[in-house]
Amino acid sequence: MPWGAVQLSLPTCAFESSRKPLNFGHCHFRIACFSSSSESNLQKGDDDENQADHGRNRGLPHVILVERYGNGTAKRYVVDDDLKVQNFVEEERSLLSNNSESSHFSNSTLSWLPDIVKDFIFPAGFPGSVSDDYLLYMLLQFPTNVTAWICHTLVTSSLLKAVGVGSFSGSTAAASAAAIRWVSKDGIGAVGRLFVGGRFGNVFDDDPKQWRLYADFIGSAGSIFDLTTPLYPAYFLPLASLGNLAKAVARGLKDPSNRVIQNHFAVEGNLGEIAAKEEVWEVAAQLLGLGLGILFLDTPGLVRAYPVLATTWMVMRLLHLWLRYQSLSVLQFNSLNLKRARILVKSHVLHSIVPGSVDCNREENILLWPRFMTPRITFGVPLEEMIFGEITAPMLKALLELYTKEKYILVVNQQISDFEVFVSFKVGATSISVLRSVWQAYWLYENWNRLGNAFDQLRKSLLEMEDRFEDFIQQLNGSGWDTSQINLKVPREISLDELSPI
Repeated sequence: MPWGAVQLSLPTCAFESSRKPLNFGHCHFRIACFSSSSESNLQKGDDDENQADHGRNRGLPHVILVERYGNGTAKRYVVDDDLKVQNFVEEERSLLSNNSESSHFSNSTLSWLPDIVKDFIFPAGFPGSVSDDYLLYMLLQFPTNVTAWICHTLVTSSLLKAVGVGSFSGSTAAASAAAIRWVSKDGIGAVGRLFVGGRFGNVFDDDPKQWRLYADFIGSAGSIFDLTTPLYPAYFLPLASLGNLAKAVARGLKDPSNRVIQNHFAVEGNLGEIAAKEEVWEVAAQLLGLGLGILFLDTPGLVRAYPVLATTWMVMRLLHLWLRYQSLSVLQFNSLNLKRARILVKSHVLHSIVPGSVDCNREENILLWPRFMTPRITFGVPLEEMIFGEITAPMLKALLELYTKEKYILVVNQQISDFEVFVSFKVGATSISVLRSVWQAYWLYENWNRLGNAFDQLRKSLLEMEDRFEDFIQQLNGSGWDTSQINLKVPREISLDELSPI
C-alpha cells in the first residue's frame, strides 16, 4: 500500500526584540506523519478511542504545563475543547524537599519570615545548599558582632577625646556629638556592604575576577570623595559618608571574590593556610606602602599644593588599577563559568577542538559582562514572552515535543537584525542543561539562515548537539577542565513543569 503524508501547518518562531514575544505569524512549522495501511488502521482505532475519550472528557479542560515563579505563584496553561490554550495565575506554596531533620527545623523555625527577607539574608537554595550547622552559627554570630560594634563605638569616642575633642574631666557633649557623627559615617558605609551581600551574593562564584576588579573601580570612586573634603570642609560629613559608602560597597565585592580566589589556590584543601599567607603578603605591602606614603608626605611642596597631591594620587591610583588587572589576568581557573563556557563552546562548534585553561583564561575578558557577548542569550524568559499571539495546543505541542529530551526550551528572535536566543528552563534543569543550551545557541548563530524554516533549523541544531555534545564533554575532561565544577546557574525565577501530553 502507498504511504500517506499528513502535514500540520503551524506558525513559526519570530521575535519582536529582547524579552519580546515570539511571533508565530510569519512562517510555518511542518510536522509530517507517515504510515502504512496497517499503521493507518491502528491509527484509526486510536483516533476512534481518542474521540470517545474526548467525548467523555468534553468540558473538562486539563493542565498541560505549569510555569512556576520564584515568588511562589504559578501560571497554569490549560487546553480547552477547541484546542486553545488558556492560562491562569494562582498562588502556590513553595515545596522544598527536606532531606534532613535540620532542614525541616530550618523551614519550620523560619516559616514566619517573608520570602524576600529569606532571599536577602540566606544563600540561594537554603537550607539545602548549606551544612546543618549554618543557621545556628549565624544566629549566634549576629549578637556577637552587635557587641563588637558597641565596643567600637565606645572606643571611637575615647579616641576622639584623646585628640582633644572634649575630655573626661570636662564637658563630654562635643566628644559625644563628634563620635556620633563619626560612627554614623561608618554606619552609612555599612549599608553598602549590607546591600551588596544581600543582592549580589550569588554572583561571586561565577566570576570572581570580574567582581574583584570592579571592587577596585568602586573603591577608587570612594577615594575621590575623600580627596575632595579639603576643598569643601563644610561638607566633610556627607562627602566622607559617600566615600565610606562607596568603599564599603567595594569591600562587599572584594571579600567574597577574594575567598573564591583563595579557594582556587587551595588545591590541597589548605584554604586556611592560603588565607593566612595572603595576609602576610598584604600586611607586608601595607607597611611598605605606608612608609612610602609618609615619605611623600614629608616631601617639601607635595602636600602643600593640592593640585600636586591630587595628581600624585591619580597617577598612583591608575597604576594600582593596571596592576590589579594584570594580577587577575594571570589566574587560570579550570572551572566553567558562562564566559569561559562561551569561549569553549565557540571553539568546539567552529573547529571541533576545546582549548586548555591557559589559553581560555587568557582570552577571557575580565571587564565584559556575558549579556553583552555575541550571540546574545537571554535566560529565564516566560513562555508568553517567547510566543507572540494566541497560544494553541498544536503550537505548544510542537514546541514541547521538539525539546522532549532537553530540560529547556530555546527559540530564536527573528524580529531584530542581531541574532538573539531566548531560553526557558524546565523543572529539574541543571548546569549541564545551561551548557547544552549555550552549545545549541552557538551552533544556531554560526549556521542560522533567516530565510529558512525556523523550526527545521531548531530541530537540526538539536540533532547536531546530540551527535557532538558528548565529544565536547570528553574534550573538556581531556584538556584538564573540571566538569564537576560548572558554575552555570539555572535561573530559579521561572521554571516550566510539563504535567500531561496534549
